[in-house]
Amino acid sequence: MSSAAIDSLLGRRSMKFVQAPGPSETELDTILQAAMRAPDHGQLRPWRFRLMRGDAVAKWAETAIRICEEAGEPITPQKAAGARQWLKNVPILLAVGCYIDHSNTRIPEEERMLATGAAVVNMLNAAHMLGYSAYWSTGLGTYVDEVAEALDFDPLEYRFMGYVSFGTAMRELPTRERPDYHDFVTEWTGE
Repeated sequence: MSSAAIDSLLGRRSMKFVQAPGPSETELDTILQAAMRAPDHGQLRPWRFRLMRGDAVAKWAETAIRICEEAGEPITPQKAAGARQWLKNVPILLAVGCYIDHSNTRIPEEERMLATGAAVVNMLNAAHMLGYSAYWSTGLGTYVDEVAEALDFDPLEYRFMGYVSFGTAMRELPTRERPDYHDFVTEWTGE
């Protein structure tokens, strides 16, 4: 077992504020290929991504804020300012959708969403191992159907699951104390 890989995994943490440079084309290919390795009952591959880069990211922030307003789900001025602040320097943003194939009744929707979440976690870990920071957010209209539709995630066919940003950390984060897993695990012995 590679202790370097384990140490890297145990050192991963989310970083909201990132800037260029983002992953290169080859590195982005690796990050996206890591998503394809997620556990996936039935090999449905339900994950779908919409890639935004550079100026398109900040444009999307304005578009999503406007769509929420028009849909009667306005974002507060504070949240809008926070979204603009977050996305203004982000070099790569992925919108994440989970495809719900209604013709397949054997595998529940929840399992497809779990597979999509696992794909995102694989990308977060891959980005970290490549030296980048990443952040998964369910803000900025994730639960507004019209926002999903603007990303071609028809709410009848997809569950929109938010955004993942990738880039270089704008500052170094202090080490964060993590909980002890013992507080979250109990052993079932069958007795």
